[in-house]
Amino acid sequence: MALLALPAMAISSYPVQPPPSAMAISFSHLEASPSLTLLPTSTSAARATWQQPSRPLGTRCAAEKVGFLGRLGRVIKEKAKSDVERLFLGFKKTRDNLALVDELLTYWNLADTENVLDELEEALLVSDFGPKTAMKIVENLRHEILGGKLKSGSEIKAALKKKIVQLLTEGVQYSELNLGFSYPAVIMIIGVNGGGKTTTIGKLAHKLKKDGSKILIAAGDTFRAAASEQLEAWANRTGSEIIMGEKDKARPAAVLSQAVQRGIEENFDVILCDTSGRLHTNYNLMEELRGCKRAVRRVLPSAPNEVLLVLDGTTGLNMLPQARQFNEVVGVTGFVLTKLDGTAKGGCVVSVVDDLRIPVKFVGVGEGLEDLQPFDAEVFVNAIFH
Repeated sequence: MALLALPAMAISSYPVQPPPSAMAISFSHLEASPSLTLLPTSTSAARATWQQPSRPLGTRCAAEKVGFLGRLGRVIKEKAKSDVERLFLGFKKTRDNLALVDELLTYWNLADTENVLDELEEALLVSDFGPKTAMKIVENLRHEILGGKLKSGSEIKAALKKKIVQLLTEGVQYSELNLGFSYPAVIMIIGVNGGGKTTTIGKLAHKLKKDGSKILIAAGDTFRAAASEQLEAWANRTGSEIIMGEKDKARPAAVLSQAVQRGIEENFDVILCDTSGRLHTNYNLMEELRGCKRAVRRVLPSAPNEVLLVLDGTTGLNMLPQARQFNEVVGVTGFVLTKLDGTAKGGCVVSVVDDLRIPVKFVGVGEGLEDLQPFDAEVFVNAIFH
């Protein structure tokens, strides 16, 4: 790998696709075509759409054209199906935990309402919906049942799912990744030790690269041994570039500020800023994180566009105090919930959003590159209930 020397820094170069002048990227479950929308910097300019070039159709006969488009349609359909199934399989343990809901509602009758609701609340608590959130859901169902709006078990289940979707969406802004309209977009990735920040950065770089973005990864975790080497491996794997501190124990703020400066000079589309894992109860480390955000903002006043907090789904409701403290210190704009395939505590997704009104942007449901999925409230609810 070729390394270009900078003052106190080293940069690894990789081939990348030339970026447009300005753009906004939004993810969907359909990733068969790496397309993106260009928004010209001039407000009077017309919008234009760019797509990765494909083999021209002009030399094919009509039958070939139809066959090509048919195959493309099947690829898109199968890809969408694959993504939904990946999420469905990723929440299997939580879904098994909530299987009791169907049993409770199958033979529901009005006389048993209180007993059924008590058991429903218990099932939600076991899946880490949290006392406040579980009570809110059950009270809403009780009100509608006693008001005569819900008259069967199937209606109660539909109302239960609808209420959970509301808790995940109402009052929550920017549920999609917000990259803004100026270059480069800067995303800070923060969290406690072992939550999955490094893997999240690699998978996010992969998704952005597939949409044609020029990615720079900033190795801001200068404390943990081998953190930079792990990120360098992800940069190689995803075809991204990386900037690392040349000296041992380089200041994280210095690494991030130099990365943003390099991103501006070399017209990168997105800069993914890694940070050291830290306990939310350690005042000095949290102040250092605040300093990292200030350093980025001094170089680029519009940055960071996103501050994504990576939360380990296996910790369940223990993630709530972490989320509150990180949000108070640096202003979290979105959550990435990891390792949800390994836990039956998927209800914590609802609890953390209900408590802080901060959206979940991505969920991790496996170890593969494609297993970091954009969060969709309705898909999530359908995945945790049969």
